[in-house]
Amino acid sequence: MKIKNFLARTLYQITNWQAKLRALLLGDSNTDGLVTMRASLSAKIIRGNGTELDLGVVSTRVVTTAGVNFIRDDFNGGTTDITTMNFHDSGTGTGSEVVGDTDLGTPAGPTTRATGTQSVPASKQYRTTGTITYAGTLAITEHGIFNQAARGAGSTLLDRSVFSAINVVSGDAIQFQYTLTIADGG
Repeated sequence: MKIKNFLARTLYQITNWQAKLRALLLGDSNTDGLVTMRASLSAKIIRGNGTELDLGVVSTRVVTTAGVNFIRDDFNGGTTDITTMNFHDSGTGTGSEVVGDTDLGTPAGPTTRATGTQSVPASKQYRTTGTITYAGTLAITEHGIFNQAARGAGSTLLDRSVFSAINVVSGDAIQFQYTLTIADGG
């Protein structure tokens, strides 16, 4: 079983080459003296029959302008509260992530977003882990972190990730683990 899971994970990582290339070419550089935020998204498929396949890191981008402004407003004593950035949504949109994104391309799955479990796995990191269970056959290609469970008005997108399709059928779930690393400058 371990060899089968290793092969399935390796095959997925190969098919997800575009996200890996984007991370190498466009992201993950640390500039001396600047505070940087780096996001990573991992995924684990949990099939309806109980089998699991950990796909590892599926994306490393994009903290949005709306998300950064949300954080700024919380610092400024506004009505926003960064601790609410804990709701996971997924979709079938395939357009590239950009900092101007305010929603998923094509939200899919349950209409109420999954509430994540928050943690601090290491110094300078925030993590939220949420599981989305599906009631139909879908090719999930995107994920977002939001400040509320309901889709629509008042919802702010912190981060949007696009990746190669993760195919699910009714009863399957995907456990998403979003980690935001905030590196201090100096």
